[in-house]
Amino acid sequence: MKTDLLNGANLAFIGDAYYELVIRKHLLDKGITNQNALHKECVKYVSAQSHYNIVKKMEEKNFFNDIEEGIFKRGRNHSYHIQRKNLNYNEYIVSSGFEAVIGYLYLEGNFDRLNEVIDFAIKCVEGQDE
Repeated sequence: MKTDLLNGANLAFIGDAYYELVIRKHLLDKGITNQNALHKECVKYVSAQSHYNIVKKMEEKNFFNDIEEGIFKRGRNHSYHIQRKNLNYNEYIVSSGFEAVIGYLYLEGNFDRLNEVIDFAIKCVEGQDE
């Protein structure tokens, strides 16, 4: 797979799927088995607003390297056409940039760095990023 040929939306597409799968497993590992509770908890990790907050904390710590920053911008700057009124556009595009980084790392097979990114994101959501 030549990730340099994929646009930001393609990278975000695969990143979104991979991130959500990891989060779902993380929640099951925490012992949450009730379907309603799983859904409610999952949203805390996978929503555009959550991704926006994660990225802001990453920016404070200069978390992304230069390549990842470029991938983030490719995902963020892609021309998205969203129709949902309950969605903050800025949060959505930042979220897409975050997902693009995850998708890129996944497709490149850089699982060590991918795990670092996801672990940091989980810590942010759970308030352990200090």
